[in-house]
Amino acid sequence: MNTIAYFEIQGRDPQVLIDFYQSVFGWRFTRAPEIPIPYWRIETDGISGGLLPRPASTPPPECGTNAYVCSISVAEIDAVTAVVIAKGGIVAMPKFEVPGVGWHGYFLDPDGNTFGVFQPAHQAA
Repeated sequence: MNTIAYFEIQGRDPQVLIDFYQSVFGWRFTRAPEIPIPYWRIETDGISGGLLPRPASTPPPECGTNAYVCSISVAEIDAVTAVVIAKGGIVAMPKFEVPGVGWHGYFLDPDGNTFGVFQPAHQAA
């Protein structure tokens, strides 16, 4: 109880974000026609999520994040960083070491959503 069990991503062009997250993390997206707005269910190897068109304007650039930020556990942060950049994402905060825990970095997807990537220490090189 009281744990994060679901996440949502919002964007101006859902298909751009579907392509991005499928390419970077291998997530699976399924359109949910029973929901009365355009909505896609997201399957990951962990918690489930959803994707929908952004219902409001985003804050201007350089204003920080107005939401919870999710971090995705990966085997190789450097390899994932390369794919993020190749697929149109940008580095928001370069990777940094959390001593004894692992490596963490923050990125923006093609629509400006912030997300983190985390490589546990037992995999860190």
